[in-house]
Amino acid sequence: MLLTALDGRYGDSADALRVDGAAMSREELLAAAGAVAARIAGAPALAVLARPGLETVIATVAGLLAGVPVVPLPPDAGPKEREHILRDSGAPLLAVASQDRDTEAHGARLLTVDPSERAEAPAPAPETGTAFVVYTSGTTGAPKGVLLSRAAVAAGLDGLADAWAWTPEDTLVHGLPLFHVHGLILGVLGPLRTGGRLVHTGRPTPAGYAAAGGSLYFGVPTVWSRIAADEAAAAALSGARLLVSGSAPLPVPVFDRLAALTGHAPVERYGMTETLITVSTRADGERRPGSVGLPLTGVRTRLVADDGSLLAPDGETVGELQVTGPMLSDGYLGRPDADAESRTADGWFRTGDVAVIGPDGFHRIVGRASVDLIKSGGFRIGAGEVEAALRDHPAVADAAVVGAPDPDLGQAVVAFVIPSGEVTGDQLTAFVAERLSVHKRPRRVVLVPELPRNAMGKVLKKQLLEP
Repeated sequence: MLLTALDGRYGDSADALRVDGAAMSREELLAAAGAVAARIAGAPALAVLARPGLETVIATVAGLLAGVPVVPLPPDAGPKEREHILRDSGAPLLAVASQDRDTEAHGARLLTVDPSERAEAPAPAPETGTAFVVYTSGTTGAPKGVLLSRAAVAAGLDGLADAWAWTPEDTLVHGLPLFHVHGLILGVLGPLRTGGRLVHTGRPTPAGYAAAGGSLYFGVPTVWSRIAADEAAAAALSGARLLVSGSAPLPVPVFDRLAALTGHAPVERYGMTETLITVSTRADGERRPGSVGLPLTGVRTRLVADDGSLLAPDGETVGELQVTGPMLSDGYLGRPDADAESRTADGWFRTGDVAVIGPDGFHRIVGRASVDLIKSGGFRIGAGEVEAALRDHPAVADAAVVGAPDPDLGQAVVAFVIPSGEVTGDQLTAFVAERLSVHKRPRRVVLVPELPRNAMGKVLKKQLLEP
């Protein structure tokens, strides 16, 4: 059974699940999901308008109980994106909360989820087949549906339970979106498999995290940055067991400040929609700023050069990260071309990320090969290394580095910086040159009030490169 905590083996409580202030027990969740499962039986897919509410959790569990693939739909998706996801996935049903009854369903039939409805849950679906069709962000064209099997989800969650010593005694707290792997699969199904409690704060505010009293916290760098800036909220997390950061690199100054204020060095991990989480710092292991740790049990990784040759894990050489393991997806829905492009001849997944692996196996993610590996004047420069150096400056709140086309160098290092005090571009260029090789210094610094980001806090670097 994928959601092992729903069979009563770990006990129950009236508030085993709390989402944006509304609570229910796991027994109530199972009965509410059973009512929805009866209405969707036999459907090829179930789209779920994934607002942070009990309705989203109930509908997701219903799909898993009924063996119907769940298609999380971002609640802020524009009409074109929503129509694409519904039509591409083939989902004939769109589950919504009562306040969303007027949602445009683009040909799908609306199914209103009532958390008070009860019915006997069906027998557990076979542990084979597709659990989710999760759509990518669409940064390189229309979003693609990633096929995540029930076996992959189980393997991914079990790998994290092992790495993070995640047990039924834990209370997980987060306020992440429920249409991504991070918030929904890790952040909701995790407790429903390990047996711990879940508190979803609705929005990921410092005050909400501080008041939740959890032992395990999930956040993206934006969330942790705000908590690190709120000393009272950070201090309230000192009683936690583990603070986990993901979806984007955690700036080293935020890592250090969180460690100082909470007494906990954050755990960082790495994964993608297509692979779930494959690399993580362990609860009982060393936690290095800027590092995402070691492969999970059953996962293998390797670095590959542009010509396809394997690179040494020497802690210095940058290469494309490729992974293989039991939590990899089954590919893209209806996209054999994308499947072929993303897999090697021997079955490894091309992440499209560039990384450095040390002799001890610790991984450091440099960024996306398309925007974070800068080839300038014959040198290969990782944007993340330059960003980290910039963030060390006391007058820098955040920074994003890209390679802009340059007729002489091929690409020039350009830094977009959010200042937190008085500073000039020349000062920042000199600051980086003092800390890194001179060829890694920014050729141009642009001071900006903010950086464009997606819902998970990742900087949209391609927007920075637009004229």
